[in-house]
Amino acid sequence: MKSIDKIPTSKIQRASKMVSTGAKIGVNYLKYYGEKLVGSEEKAKAKLDENNATDIYDSLKSMKGSALKMAQMMSMDKTMLPQAYVEKFSLSQFSVPPLSAPLVRKTFKRYFGKDTEELFDKFNYEAINAASIGQVHQAEKDGKKLAVKIQYPGVADSIGSDLAMVKPIALRMLNIKGKDADRYFQEVEEKLMEETDYALELQQSKAVSDVCRHIPNLLFPYYYEELSNDKILTMDWMEGIQISTFAKENTSPERANKVGQALWDFYMYQIHVVRKVHADPHPGNFMVSKDDELIAIDFGCMKEIPEDFYFPYFELTKPEILNDPIAFEKQLYALEILKDTDTKEETVFFSKIFKELLGLFALPFYEKEFDFSNPAFFDQIANMAAKYSKDDSLRKADAGRGSTHFIYINRAFFGLYSLMNELQSDKIVVNNYLSIDN
Repeated sequence: MKSIDKIPTSKIQRASKMVSTGAKIGVNYLKYYGEKLVGSEEKAKAKLDENNATDIYDSLKSMKGSALKMAQMMSMDKTMLPQAYVEKFSLSQFSVPPLSAPLVRKTFKRYFGKDTEELFDKFNYEAINAASIGQVHQAEKDGKKLAVKIQYPGVADSIGSDLAMVKPIALRMLNIKGKDADRYFQEVEEKLMEETDYALELQQSKAVSDVCRHIPNLLFPYYYEELSNDKILTMDWMEGIQISTFAKENTSPERANKVGQALWDFYMYQIHVVRKVHADPHPGNFMVSKDDELIAIDFGCMKEIPEDFYFPYFELTKPEILNDPIAFEKQLYALEILKDTDTKEETVFFSKIFKELLGLFALPFYEKEFDFSNPAFFDQIANMAAKYSKDDSLRKADAGRGSTHFIYINRAFFGLYSLMNELQSDKIVVNNYLSIDN
């Protein structure tokens, strides 16, 4: 893949990039209207989605940073966007143009104050992986193979302006109005700022690996504080393949269940014991070793789970709570899904919707063992999303409901479920984390 020599970092440069992309989208719509008149509307719409997705992604991948990160986040929810967008935006997890060698050298000098030759015995200037916020290089020191993650220039400084540019689009897509929008976007902005602080990520990585290292079939790299700072992070080079590659190549249910159980236990232990969870579970953050052990990397996005959210959230996974109207409504108020200002009709309307949503989400927790390879479960999710996307009553209602904690907790669960399905793990012991000794 061709490398890039510069990234637009100023507000004007990044806004200009978005404006030029908007012009391309305008042309795509003109083509769509013409093609719709002379041919199939369905084919014309599919072509429009494909063209728009390509133009938007091409713009975002050159900008990098939080705008590209937002695309990555949206690609994880396969029910939110048309398939063309999901396929194109998913590339942000693996396939982004890397910085050129001269820019890598300049970036390293700027962030560390030293050249790579002063810190490592060997340094490969060709990126092994490039994503939304940084890219990874292989290096060696004292006979050890290392992975060095370098943050793209200007990423942290552009988060506020990037979110301001995408905010109107996101609000229309998610149907969030008024003051609620600000608190949700503040949550996203704070998490994105944390992801650009590699010194914080180093501390979080060490903390997670310390408390979860005892989980069977789970590996973490060792992190090198003396070779890291707030923009550069150095860790062990881990030998393995991306979890998506493993899923595509694997034909053994036993291997799928071994990796899947480690992934599930890792998340359940974090959520229920540590009360802080890895909230960026896309495939690029997990690998599988030659011995079918799960390798967990990239802890820039960690979400704390406060008790006043944890308890009502998981109370709603219990059938006896879901089926008790009074207890159910109490938890909905605790989670800010229902509001004191709601009319009786709104209370009934949103209670019905969330009972259906939460009942489906909680299905794995009703069983001792769950089959994540069963397409019926994910078909139900897709069908429900399709049904509510066409619901005029829901579109007219303000969707700005629920605690801000939902954003990253739901993201963690949705990503986890997607990965479990991708692995085709069919015999996962749901509460296995309870039997894991500290």
